[in-house]
Amino acid sequence: MKKHVFYVLMLFLVVTACNRDELQNSASNMEIVQKDPLSARQINEKINETIKTKGRFSWKESSDHFVWSAIFQGNKIASIGFGSSFDRNLTPDSKAIEAEILKVIEHYEGKNDRILLSSDQYLNQMDVAIEKQETIIALRKMKNIRYVEPADYRYFENEKQFGNAAKSSSSSSGCGFESTALNAVDYTTVSPNAKAPWSFTKHNIISAWNYSTGAGITIGVIDSGVSSEQSLLGSSFNSGLSSGRSISKNGVYVDSVWPWSSGYDGSADKCGHGTSMASALAAPRNNMGQPVGIAYNANLVTYRAASNVVLDGYHEQNGVKIAFTELGNNNNVKIISMSMGHIFSVGKIEDGVKYAYSKGKLIFCAGGTSTSFTNFVGVIFPAWMPETQAITGVKENTSNQKCDVCHSGDEIDFTYQMERASGSNIPVLSYYNGQTDYVGGSSVATASTAGIAALVWAKNPSWTRDQVLNKMRQSATYYPTPNSSYGYGNINVLQAVQ
Repeated sequence: MKKHVFYVLMLFLVVTACNRDELQNSASNMEIVQKDPLSARQINEKINETIKTKGRFSWKESSDHFVWSAIFQGNKIASIGFGSSFDRNLTPDSKAIEAEILKVIEHYEGKNDRILLSSDQYLNQMDVAIEKQETIIALRKMKNIRYVEPADYRYFENEKQFGNAAKSSSSSSGCGFESTALNAVDYTTVSPNAKAPWSFTKHNIISAWNYSTGAGITIGVIDSGVSSEQSLLGSSFNSGLSSGRSISKNGVYVDSVWPWSSGYDGSADKCGHGTSMASALAAPRNNMGQPVGIAYNANLVTYRAASNVVLDGYHEQNGVKIAFTELGNNNNVKIISMSMGHIFSVGKIEDGVKYAYSKGKLIFCAGGTSTSFTNFVGVIFPAWMPETQAITGVKENTSNQKCDVCHSGDEIDFTYQMERASGSNIPVLSYYNGQTDYVGGSSVATASTAGIAALVWAKNPSWTRDQVLNKMRQSATYYPTPNSSYGYGNINVLQAVQ
C-alpha cells in the first residue's frame, strides 16, 4: 500500500513538474512573441555593427525577433523564398508549397485576405503582408522555406534620417543631370569624328576595334533607364559606324512608396545614372563629336528597374528581380551589366541573379562606390555572388590602387582605369542632346568591363560564357594568380580579341 501511494505521489510530482515546465516554456515563448519590435535606429545600428565586425550582414543569420522587427518597420511586408531551388520550373510542387505557406500565414495572422502581394511566375518567391512575430517564427521553422526577409525595410533612408549618410551624390543616389565640357586631354578623336575616352588607350580598346566592335552581341543593362532627351541613345543610336544594331528600352519600376501600388512608370531615366552607363557601354561612333562607347556596334536592352543606384525599398528590389528574370529569358542577351547594389543581400534579387546565370548570361556587377557613408563596407551585393563578376575602378596607370570612392576586396574579379591624377573620370554622353559629362566610380568600371566582354564575344560568337571569361582573365594583369583585393586586374583588350 505504501509503495502504491509512493508511485501515485511520484506520478503527481512528475505531472506537476511537466505542467510547470510547459507553462514556463509557454510563458517564455509568449514573452518572446509579445516583445516590442526594435526601432529602425536599433536595426540599422545592429546591421552596421555586424558588417564592421563580421564583414557581412545576413537576414538568415539574424534572430526571429530581429527579422520580424525589420518587417514590422518596413510596411509589414515580407519576402519569402521557398522550395529546394530558386527556379519554379525545377520545383514540381511549387504551387502546393506556396499554398501551404499561405495557410500557415492565415492561421497565425487570423485572416485570409490582403496577405499575398505577389507571386513570381519564374522564381520560387512571393511577397506577403505579415504583422505578427508568431508568423515569422512559424515560417522560419518550415522545411520548404529558403528565406524570410523584410521586403520593404529602407536601410539607407533610415541612415539619412539618423544623420549618418553623407550628402554627396557619390555616396547616395548616384544621380545627376550635369553637363560638362570635356578637357581635350581626356579623349582621342577617332574617325569619323567621335571622342574616345582616355581610358580606351590605357586598355588598348582603340586598337582592339580593328578586330571587334561588339557587332552581333546584345547587352542587358539594369539601371535607372535611359534619357528620352539623348537621341544618340535613341533615334540616332544606329548611326555612323554603329550600323545594323538596335536599342530596346523597358521599364519595370513602380514609382511609389506604397508596396501595394502597381503600374510601371516607363523606361525613361529620371536619374541620369543609367544614361551614363548606356553611353559608356555602346554610345554610337559617328561624326557628331560626342563620346563613343566601348562596344559601339553592340545591341542594348535597357531596363529602368530602380529610381537610383541604391536598391532600397520594395519597388526597387522588385524591379531589379524582374529585370534579371526577363533578361534571363531573353535568348538574344548574352551579357548583363548592373551598376547598382546594396550593402547586404536581398533574397529575391539573389534568386533573379541565379536565374539569369542559369540561362547562360555573363553578369557584371559594381563592387561598390561610396565616400564617408558605407566606406566600412567591402564589395557590395550582388557583386559578391559567385554568379557575378565584381568590378571596381582604379587610378590611371595602376591595377591595385582603387579610385577615391571605389570599394575593393577579395570578391573583385576585374578592374578598370577610370580616375586620372587630375581627378577626371570617364567622358560620356550627357543626359541632354549635344552635351557631355564625366562619370566615375565602380559603376562606369562595370559598364566598361561589360563592353569589353562584348568585344571578346563578338570576335568569338560560338564561344560559351566561360570561354569568354577565361580569355578576359588570360588578358589581364594578374593572370594566372588573382590579386587578393583586385582580382585579375586591368584587361588588355587588344590581347583579349586577338
